[in-house]
Amino acid sequence: MTPLKAPHPCLGSLLLLLPWLCPASGFFPNIWSLVAAPSSITHQDLTEEAALNVTLQLFLERPPPGRNPLRLEDFQGRTLLADDLFAAYFGFGTPTRRFRAALGEVARANAAQDFLSVTRNDPELHFDAEQLIGSQARLVGSLREALSAARALEYTLARQLLGAMLHALQDFYSHSNWVELGKQQPHPDLLWPGRKLKNLAQAGDPMCSDCEELSCPGNLLGSIFLTSGYFGAEPPKPPGKCSHGGHFDQSSRDIPRGGINKDSTSPAFSPHHDLHPQAAQLALQASIQALNLLRGRLGDTGFSRLLQISPASGLSFVLDTTGSMGEEINAAKIQARRIIDQRRGGPMEPTHYILVPFHDPGFGPVLKTSDPDAFWKHLNEIHALGGGDEPEMCLSALELALLHTPQFSDIFVFTDASPKDAHLTNRVEALSQKQHCKVTFLVTEDPSRRVRREVLSPKRFEPYQSIAMASGGEVIFTKDQYIQNVASVVGESVVDMVTLALVPPVLNPKGSLMFHVDKMLHGVIIHLHGEISTFRISDPTGISQDIDQDWGPLGHIQCFGQFWTVNLNDPPQVGAWVIEITAQGTPGVKVKAKTSLDFLFSFGIPIDNGPHPGLYPLSQPVAGLHTLLLVEVMGLVSGIPNMNHSHIILRGSPGGQELDSVALKPTGAPEQGLFTALLDPNVLHTQRPFFLELIGQDDKGSSLQRVASQPCTVVPVLLELSGPSGPLSPGHQAVLSLQISSFSGPWDLIITASVNPSFPLTSNLSRSHWMTLAPLQGQVTTWLGRTYTPPLWGPRGVGLGVPWELALGGGR
Repeated sequence: MTPLKAPHPCLGSLLLLLPWLCPASGFFPNIWSLVAAPSSITHQDLTEEAALNVTLQLFLERPPPGRNPLRLEDFQGRTLLADDLFAAYFGFGTPTRRFRAALGEVARANAAQDFLSVTRNDPELHFDAEQLIGSQARLVGSLREALSAARALEYTLARQLLGAMLHALQDFYSHSNWVELGKQQPHPDLLWPGRKLKNLAQAGDPMCSDCEELSCPGNLLGSIFLTSGYFGAEPPKPPGKCSHGGHFDQSSRDIPRGGINKDSTSPAFSPHHDLHPQAAQLALQASIQALNLLRGRLGDTGFSRLLQISPASGLSFVLDTTGSMGEEINAAKIQARRIIDQRRGGPMEPTHYILVPFHDPGFGPVLKTSDPDAFWKHLNEIHALGGGDEPEMCLSALELALLHTPQFSDIFVFTDASPKDAHLTNRVEALSQKQHCKVTFLVTEDPSRRVRREVLSPKRFEPYQSIAMASGGEVIFTKDQYIQNVASVVGESVVDMVTLALVPPVLNPKGSLMFHVDKMLHGVIIHLHGEISTFRISDPTGISQDIDQDWGPLGHIQCFGQFWTVNLNDPPQVGAWVIEITAQGTPGVKVKAKTSLDFLFSFGIPIDNGPHPGLYPLSQPVAGLHTLLLVEVMGLVSGIPNMNHSHIILRGSPGGQELDSVALKPTGAPEQGLFTALLDPNVLHTQRPFFLELIGQDDKGSSLQRVASQPCTVVPVLLELSGPSGPLSPGHQAVLSLQISSFSGPWDLIITASVNPSFPLTSNLSRSHWMTLAPLQGQVTTWLGRTYTPPLWGPRGVGLGVPWELALGGGR
């Protein structure tokens, strides 16, 4: 398919979370790099535009069931947007969160090649220094590994490998003289194993003449041989060879001076800047070819799961299988069967089915499948057997589920016992936030059904409460006779819903809550649970409905023991709604709604002193660092009136007090929905969780509010972990480099490391006290075992012959 032409010079929309950015040697990494060269095309642009082209091609070739086929002419001559594609194929208002998140992973892994210490200076990973044969071998190997990982359903790993492969592929057209040789199509042999590159420059062939200027359009000597530029001091540039070029390239100061890179439109960075558009166009076409090759090998279904081209999420159960759990297991079966039957073959059919059983002392194994019948067969064979005493290995099973559940999914835990492995609470919280997965616990608390070996603590369920709060989920206590009705919340998880902000976030025993409804919301559901005696819901016009009105003017209320659901009538009245509640203790309240309008966010540190300016990404803000907040608003479908998103409020958790309000600065074209905001360093000295709340207005001046479902936490130190860039195999040593940096003062840290499986492990870091702000450096070494099952990979896509996992822990 010929790539679509976009009117914007950057080849189309910048759709995703800004990827890993820092000093780079290829196309500029992402939109933040455009501060130095505003009209340049970045690795992020190329990656996202290629993925959108191939997604559109898939939609064109596979008409949506029950809907009119898409027409190519409706998308030609306009910027491709994920929201527009999904609206045209799945229907207006379809959320794009998971698709954009998947593309964000690919884009971040792409730019990470210019960031990681083990990859940024390797010429074979960037088609530098005339290492073209080795570069092609690494490129083909990365594509093969990405394919293997996807076939093994390890899609996160596959996306990381795909991003690394696309980076090298795109670099070829910027770093080599392919464009200068007059080529107008991508290289026909780069992606194919066994095909040799022809007409390569040899060691003694002079390729470049001396150039004293920033712009060097005529410094190539007119050779027909294929070459690429040298960057930096290693390997050293031989006489007569070309440099990469640019202000920060040390080799460009050695004769022949100058360079041949086409990374940007700026002569200060790219001596062949005038050929930047041609290089980018070929890189885009090559990226589309690579994605189509992957699609052909995986099939449309496998490729769609790789890029999460579906509005549906995964269906993930963590199931207590002890003898007292018969009713709960039946409830899980009923909900699973209902979802499978109702959604089979449709756009909301779950992309994956995950099941992890547990009891005491065991947990697992994990079942992960994309086949609903295989999932149902396995689930239907599970019965409540043995056991009966409390507690159980719940968090170990939940951790296993989180490691296998796709991002932005809901996980449901069915149990009637407290956790025996509460020491895993912090790890599970962090993993749920990394995976952006909400965890909801359905707890049938009835101690009389359990063998009581000791007095049960009233605080034994606090780990569940902590994990639910950190992940954006809930803990719902109920009884056997209600569990099947309460479990209906599972069906809601398959539909992407947003959580509405409550003011205040936590209710007093007798008080009121307020939430705001805008015209982009529908299907509003309110959950209330706890020792509630009365509640009343009022809409913005003053119309109200009480707890005892099953059917009323505002909606339908259902009660299942101490759990209530309120389904508001559509369309809900726009404005401020109020819930008045009288209860013992602190009741749980959650308001959710369907909408296409939502936001993604990330943090980063601006970098302007390297070969390319960019943004160093952070999973969480670090104390003492000037941090930029990046916001991507979703749901801005063409044809919707303009909306104004003005600022972000940082609210402390759980109290909800306003810590700061930061103005949003639009970045790029309005339809892209990208914003940045500089966070106050004083606010980032607090080490407490906080929520981000997006504030704006619609075209009528009515308020728009969205709140992130999970809290953020300011961390005290920055940890950087990198491993070897080449493949590893069983029986060999893996050395990982660790660097910890503090920007907020001295710290007293205890550092622990573990590896799973339990291979031999050594570390030269255990306890350290910082008296200065100098980085702490060390190594972690493990010998990889020789016994393994399916081939997986380690941190950041390092190829391994064993499934393994490294855990680092620390304490102050």
